[in-house]
Amino acid sequence: MARAVPSSPSAKSKAKQQDETTQRVLDHYLLAKLDKSQDEPKPGQVFTVVKGLDNECLLANLSGTLSSADAMANELAFDLEGSRHHLALGIQPSPLWERACSR
Repeated sequence: MARAVPSSPSAKSKAKQQDETTQRVLDHYLLAKLDKSQDEPKPGQVFTVVKGLDNECLLANLSGTLSSADAMANELAFDLEGSRHHLALGIQPSPLWERACSR
């Protein structure tokens, strides 16, 4: 019958050291912290979304923006004549298409 030989203290400490090193490496790559560069807006970026906003707030804001675009295109269409009038009327439903596509 084979007898179990206990591992030496140096082998245990080596294994523990390897485990700690492995954990540090995994934490470094998997729990990467945000750089300041990700928090700062990119050049030319005009609009940003505040972190932590809930979907309801974002959807309410989007709905208001699309309604405003609809109203502006409607007003503009009736101030124009001919092909420009038809072009503005063609643009007018695009916010509605946006709503339909995102459902």
